[in-house]
Amino acid sequence: MQALQLYAGPKALAAIAKNGLQPSDVCTIPAAAGGPKGLILGALDRFIFGDWLARSTQPVDLVGASIGAWRMATACLERPDQALERLEHDYIHQHYELAPGQKRPTAAFVSELFGQNLRAFYGARVPEVLNHPRYRLHLITSRGRHLLRAEHRWGTPLGYLGAFLTNTVHRRAMGAWLERVVFSSPLAGGTDALCAPLPFGTADYRTRQVPLSASNFSPALQASCSIPFVLSAVQHIPGAPPGAYWDGGITDYHLHLDYPGSAASAIAMESGAAHAGSTGAGGIKGIVLYPHFQKSVVPGWLDKSLKWRHHATHHLDSMLLLAPNPQWVKTLPHGKLPDRTDFTRYGNDLAGRVKAWNTATRASVQLADEFAAWLERPDPGQVLPL
Repeated sequence: MQALQLYAGPKALAAIAKNGLQPSDVCTIPAAAGGPKGLILGALDRFIFGDWLARSTQPVDLVGASIGAWRMATACLERPDQALERLEHDYIHQHYELAPGQKRPTAAFVSELFGQNLRAFYGARVPEVLNHPRYRLHLITSRGRHLLRAEHRWGTPLGYLGAFLTNTVHRRAMGAWLERVVFSSPLAGGTDALCAPLPFGTADYRTRQVPLSASNFSPALQASCSIPFVLSAVQHIPGAPPGAYWDGGITDYHLHLDYPGSAASAIAMESGAAHAGSTGAGGIKGIVLYPHFQKSVVPGWLDKSLKWRHHATHHLDSMLLLAPNPQWVKTLPHGKLPDRTDFTRYGNDLAGRVKAWNTATRASVQLADEFAAWLERPDPGQVLPL
C-alpha cells in the first residue's frame, strides 16, 4: 500500500511541474504541534535533513511549535540524522510514573521532568542550534494576556474559556487572550539583539518576535511544548515580555501561516530562478516543504472542532505538503498514529506503549523511501491539490 501522499498549493505545483523539485528550491520547513503524532515524521526528517537538504547551500527557515519546535531545533544540530534518531528514542521512552489510584501526573511534575530531559538532550550543544550556518530557527510560543498573564487555579480555565469563545467568533479576536511570540535565531553576522526575519506575514494574528539566545533557548523550547493543564506555563522567559508562556500550538497548531505566495514569488519559481537564488517579495524564495501527519493545516488548537477553518487558503499556495495515506495509517497499532491518548491507554505499561510506538516509527521508513523515490522522478501527476 502507498504510504505517502503529496499535496501542493497551485504555485508550488506549477513550479514542480516545470522544474521538478531540488533541495535548493526549499526556503521554509514548518513543523506542526501534535504531540506523539509527530513521531511518524521521524524517518522523513532524517532523510530530509541528514541527506537530501544537505546537497544544497541556501538558507532555510525552520518554523516549529510544540513537538515541531523540538524537531526543528534538533535538525540544527551537527549530524542531524543521529540527533533526530535520539529525539525519537527519547520521546518514545519518556515516562511519568503514576501513583496508585492516580489517573494522570500533575502538570508541575511533568514540567519539571520534561524540562530536565530537554536540558540534558541539548546540554552544551545549544550554540550549534543558534549558530547554524544555514538554518534559521523560529520557535513559536503562546503568551497569555489579561487573565492568562499568570497561571492561576481559577483564572487560567476562565481565560481559556474566554479564548475559546472569542476564537469561535473570529480567530484574530483570540489575540485579546493569547499572542504569538516567536523566538528566532540571531541574525548571521549581527548581534544577539537582532534576529532573523520571520518567513511569514503577521497581519493574521497578534505577534511579537524575540531573539533566541543561550539564556532563553531552553525555557522558550519548553514553553513551546507546554500544553495547558498538562504542563505548567513557563514564566518570565529571559529577553521576552513578562508573563506566562504556553504551547505554540494554541495559537498555531499546524502553522497555517502567511507563507510567501505573491505573484513575484510565483514568477521566480516558475522561471526556475529559485535555483539561482532569485528572491521574491519580502526576501523570500522557493518552496515551503511541509512534512505533516495529515492533509489539513488547522490554524490554531482551538480550531480543531471548527471544520470550516481546516481548508487551504492562498497563504499555502507555495507549499508542498507530505502526509501519510489515511488508509496506510489504519495498518498501524490501534489503526491510528501515536497520540497523547496512548499515555492513558497504557498508563504505567511503558513497555507496551514503547512497543506500539516503535512499530509505528519503523513502519514510517516507508514514507521516507517513497519520498526519495518520487524525488528521483518527480511526477506532478502524483501530487494532489492542497
